[in-house]
Amino acid sequence: MEIWINPACSKCRSALSLLDAEGADYTVRRYLEDVPSEDEIRAVLERLGLEPWDITRTQEAVATELGIKEWARDAGTRDRWITALASHPKLIQRPIITADDGTAVVGRTEDAVRDALSR
Repeated sequence: MEIWINPACSKCRSALSLLDAEGADYTVRRYLEDVPSEDEIRAVLERLGLEPWDITRTQEAVATELGIKEWARDAGTRDRWITALASHPKLIQRPIITADDGTAVVGRTEDAVRDALSR
């Protein structure tokens, strides 16, 4: 299991605390420092069953600068979104937990983290 975190994020810290309390075996990836490639983002999206706009933090300043809220959300713009996430990792929703069964969850709630633990 791997968890993509921003240490400054309270949701990430909460997820780590829960993983530790449950004795989970996991690897931490500080995704702002160890930035995921476009291919890694595609793989995580596949595992999540989501599209890039579903995991984009549209309230970030860089999102406003890029005008992301105005971008189309369709197959034709999917690669543009993925490129933006790889170029500006702060836009990636967090934490993302890749489960041992090959799936993933956005672990923003205790229930979501427990869901990843159960897989």
